[in-house]
Amino acid sequence: MITASSVADALDSSSKHGLAAGAVPERSDWTIDQGWEAYTAEEHGVWKTLFERQSQLLPGRACKEFVAGMQQLPMRADEIPDFRRLSEVLMQHTGWQIVAVPGLVPDDVFFDHLANRRFPAGQFIRKPHELDYLEEPDVFHDVFGHVPMLMNPAIADFIQAYGQGGMRAKELGVLDKLARVYWYTVEFGLVQEAGELRIYGAGIASSRTETVFALDDASPNRIRFDLERVMRTQYRIDDFQESYFVVRDLNELLELAQIDFAPLYQRIACQSDLQPGVVLAQDRLFTRGSGSYHLAVER
Repeated sequence: MITASSVADALDSSSKHGLAAGAVPERSDWTIDQGWEAYTAEEHGVWKTLFERQSQLLPGRACKEFVAGMQQLPMRADEIPDFRRLSEVLMQHTGWQIVAVPGLVPDDVFFDHLANRRFPAGQFIRKPHELDYLEEPDVFHDVFGHVPMLMNPAIADFIQAYGQGGMRAKELGVLDKLARVYWYTVEFGLVQEAGELRIYGAGIASSRTETVFALDDASPNRIRFDLERVMRTQYRIDDFQESYFVVRDLNELLELAQIDFAPLYQRIACQSDLQPGVVLAQDRLFTRGSGSYHLAVER
């Protein structure tokens, strides 16, 4: 579940999963009933608008695994998906299920859900005037963006491993380093496919503007994924990314799930963090970005 670009002030300083706003839910795992029957015609209409415009934009941009996952799921334009039906299909393919939560959840709750192959999804949907701006991740981001990729075994296992490693990273005081891996893969990752770059990150796939920016704009860097490099690299939570990292295929993420991160944490502890737009001499570049977008914004 993304920590949306505009919730910087709501995030815990030690991580990027944050805390839900408002009162603590009655259940200790922060789950709530989706309340599918309570969605209004207007809310289904917002889903339809978002679904149709992304469905028109993503062909030739989203990776084949995203497309395949979308085709296999009970997800269509005219209504917000029912988490129960989504979970039935996911369970059959990768053993995952979708659980409804009221918004951003505490780190330990988030990691526990992922470690047990439960994906926490916000059950609310943005208002019609918020189509391109949202303070918290809603059902469109969490379901349209993430759930198709959970149909892929490599992604399914990788996200579970992330959940398992999250509490250890928190105990070691290095959760910010691990969170960067999630951000630059599950949320904003690109993958090579037949000689082209394709989207698999949910933060891109669920955003009309970032879908275009990530692949077509001259501004961002597009860099070959390197685990230590990514763990040292800060990211933007307030705007488009300045750098995107590219994996050779999704099985590369599965390889990461087998790595002992402890030595990596020790090795990078004495190294400085990197700014989001920095390019290193040893980087393998697909595109060296011009940086023009962020330079213009910051003027």
